[in-house]
Amino acid sequence: MTDRLSELTAAGVAVWLDDLSRVRLSSGGLDKLRREQHVAGVTTNPTIFAKALSDADEYNWQLRDLAMRGVDVEEAVRMLTTYDVRWACDVMRPSYDSSAGVDGRVSIEVDPRLAHESDRTVAEAKALWWLVDRPNLFIKIPATEAGLPAITATLAEGISVNVTLIFGLDRYSAVMEAFLAGLEQAKANGHDLSTIGSVASFFVSRVDSEVDKRLEKIGSDPAKALKGKAAIANAQLAYERYSEVFSSDRWQALADAGAHPQRPLWASTSTKNPDYRDVIYVEELIAPGTVNTMPEPVIHAYADHGETRDDTITGAYDAARTVFADLESVGVDMDDVIATLESEGVEKFEASWQELLDGVRKSLDAAAKGKGSPNEAAKGNAQAAQQAGGNA
Repeated sequence: MTDRLSELTAAGVAVWLDDLSRVRLSSGGLDKLRREQHVAGVTTNPTIFAKALSDADEYNWQLRDLAMRGVDVEEAVRMLTTYDVRWACDVMRPSYDSSAGVDGRVSIEVDPRLAHESDRTVAEAKALWWLVDRPNLFIKIPATEAGLPAITATLAEGISVNVTLIFGLDRYSAVMEAFLAGLEQAKANGHDLSTIGSVASFFVSRVDSEVDKRLEKIGSDPAKALKGKAAIANAQLAYERYSEVFSSDRWQALADAGAHPQRPLWASTSTKNPDYRDVIYVEELIAPGTVNTMPEPVIHAYADHGETRDDTITGAYDAARTVFADLESVGVDMDDVIATLESEGVEKFEASWQELLDGVRKSLDAAAKGKGSPNEAAKGNAQAAQQAGGNA
C-alpha cells in the first residue's frame, strides 16, 4: 500500500493533529498516530478541551481532587488542560528529539479573553510554560495587534510560540517581524536560539467560508466561478512572503546563531463545504518547511486518497494574485474579509473558553456534592462549545 502520509512528510509538510483528549492519551491513540501515521505535533484549543472533558470519565478523579481542594474554576481549567498537554509532550518527545527540536511540539493556548492585552498575555504565557515544564511545548498567542508585542516579549524570554488566528497577508508579515525581533532579543538575553521554536498558524478554510458567502450574495457568474479559490490563494501568497523573509540577511544572522525558522502552519484545514474535496487544503498547500494541522478524519482521508505532488505552492504565486484581482473586480473587499474573520475568531474562542469554564464549574459542583460522574455536568456545554469555536 502507498504510504501517502509518508510521501507528504517527505515533501516537507509536517503532519500535526488538531485534537487532544485524555482518552486519546490513556488509550495510546496519540502514540499510535505518532508511530503509524507520521503525526509529528499536536494543537489544541478551548473547544477541543471542552469536548474532551465532556466525553470521558478519565477526568473524574482529578475533578474530585480539585473539588476537594476547593480550587476556583480558573485554576481547575489550568490543572486539567496542562495535565493533558504535559502528557502529550511526553508522548511526542521522540519526535522532538529525532527532529532536533523542530517537531514533536504540543500547543496550549493563552486565555483568549486576553487577546487585546499584551502584558497579561505575556504573564500567562510564562505561567503556562512553567506549569507544563516541557521543552517541546508551544504557547499559542493570537495574532491580534496587542498579540504582536506579546509574541516578541514571550520569545525574548526563551519561550516557544505558536502564533494563532492569522488570516491576512499584512498581519502575517507583522507576525514574522515580531518573531525576528523576539529572537534578536532572546539572543541579547543570552538564550540558546536552537531551543526556541515557533510556527505561524495561517487559517485556511474559514477564508473560503467567508468569501464564498459574499460571492454567493453577489450572485453573478464571474463571482460564483471564484468560489473555493480565495483560501488557497491567500495561503500561497503567505508562503511567498515567508520565503522572502527567511532568505534575508537579517534571518541569516539568526540562523547562524542556531535559530530555526518560524514555519507556516496551515490551520483550519477541514473542508467546511461538502462540495469541495475533503483533502483540498492539504493537497494544494504542499511546500518544504510547512506544517499542516488536521483533525483526525482529515489525516485518515489523506492516508486513504490524498495525492502528494511536489510543491503545489511556489509555482502558483501569479495565479494566486490573479484570484485576488478577480475577487476585487467582482466586489469582494479582502481587507474587510480579514478584519471580519479576526474579530469573529477572537469572539468564537472567547465563547469556547467561557463554555469550557462553565462546564468545569458544573463538574466541580457535581463532584463536590458527590452526585454521579463529575463530567456528566459538562456534557450540556460541549455541543455549544463546538458550535461557538470549532477546531483550529
